[in-house]
Amino acid sequence: MQLYNKLSAKERAELIDKAGKNRLTLSFYQYAKIGNPQIFRDHLFITWNSLDVLGRIYVAHEGINGQLSLPADRFNEFKTHLDTISFLKDIRLNVAIEQDNKSFLKLKVKVRNKIVADGLNDDTFDVTNKGVHVGAEAFNELIEDEKTVLVDMRNHYESEIGHFKNAITPDVDTFRESLDIIEDDLKPHKEDKNLVMYCTGGIRCEKASAYFKHKGFKNVYQLEGGIIEYTRQVKEENLENKFLGQNFVFDDRRAERISDDVIANCHQCGNPFDVHTNCANAACHLLFIQCDSCKENMENCCSTECMEINRLPYEAQKELRKGQGNSNDIFKKGRSESLKFK
Repeated sequence: MQLYNKLSAKERAELIDKAGKNRLTLSFYQYAKIGNPQIFRDHLFITWNSLDVLGRIYVAHEGINGQLSLPADRFNEFKTHLDTISFLKDIRLNVAIEQDNKSFLKLKVKVRNKIVADGLNDDTFDVTNKGVHVGAEAFNELIEDEKTVLVDMRNHYESEIGHFKNAITPDVDTFRESLDIIEDDLKPHKEDKNLVMYCTGGIRCEKASAYFKHKGFKNVYQLEGGIIEYTRQVKEENLENKFLGQNFVFDDRRAERISDDVIANCHQCGNPFDVHTNCANAACHLLFIQCDSCKENMENCCSTECMEINRLPYEAQKELRKGQGNSNDIFKKGRSESLKFK
C-alpha cells in the first residue's frame, strides 16, 4: 500500500501538463482532538492520493492544517470525503485568488506535534476560548475605529510585500516571537482597545486570539478566513479593499496580488519590487526580494560569494556543502548582511 509520494517534482509536472486539466489551489484548517494522528494521516494520504491531490498537510493531536491543489473536476469528490469526517464537515475552504496548476508538485501528509509551530504550552489556557470572528465588511469598519489596534500576525517576509493599511507589522521570523512583543507593546490597553488580528488564512490568529484573551485582553477580534477570505468577500460584495500589495503564500506561487500597490523594495538595489526568489546557490537558498535587473546581474544569487559558488561544477558545490548542515538552520528568510536594502 502506497503511503508516500513516489514521483519527483519534474515527473509530476509532466503528468499535470499531459493531463491538461485545470487544478484548484485551496487551504483549510481545523482545531480538533485527533486520538491517533498517524492512522488519520495514512487514511488521508490513501484517499487523497487517489483523487490526485497534491500539497502540504500537517496532522497533529490538536487538528489539521492543509494547503493543497487538486483537479477542479474532482473538487466535489474531495468535498464529499471531507464531509464524512465529523470535524471537517462543511468546513470553510479558502480557494486561492490566483490559480496555478503547479502550485504543488508532491503530496506530503505529515504528523507533527502541532499544526502550527507556536512554541506555546496549550495546557495553560483554553484554546477554544477564541476571539470574535469578523468578515470583511465588519473588519473594514472595525479597523477604522480609533480604539482599534490592528496587528499582522505573520512574519516579516510576509508583511513586507503586503499588509493592511495602518497595521502593526512585527519584525519577526516566527509566529511565536510576535506574541510576547505584541503583549508587551499593548499591555496598557488590554481593556480600552480593540485588538484586531489577521494572517493568511486564519489559523495563526485562531490560537493567538485565545492566547491574548488568556493574557487579559478584553476585546479580541480576528479576520475570519484571513486575507484569502477577505479578498474573496471584497470582490463578491464590492467592498473597499484595504489591503496593500501582495499576499505571501506558502507554495510555488509565492504570492497572490491583492492590489496594484508595490510597497516593498529589491533587497539588492532598493528599487520598488515585491517578488521573492530563492538564492540559486543550493547551499544558501535564501528567500529574498530581487528585481529582474539584479536577478540578471547577480545570476539569481544573493551575493557575489554565492554567485561564485553557483558557477562551480555540481560535484564541487556538493563537496562544499558537506558538513554544513541544513541551510534553513543557517540562513533566515530575508536576513543577510549581503542584502543592502533589507
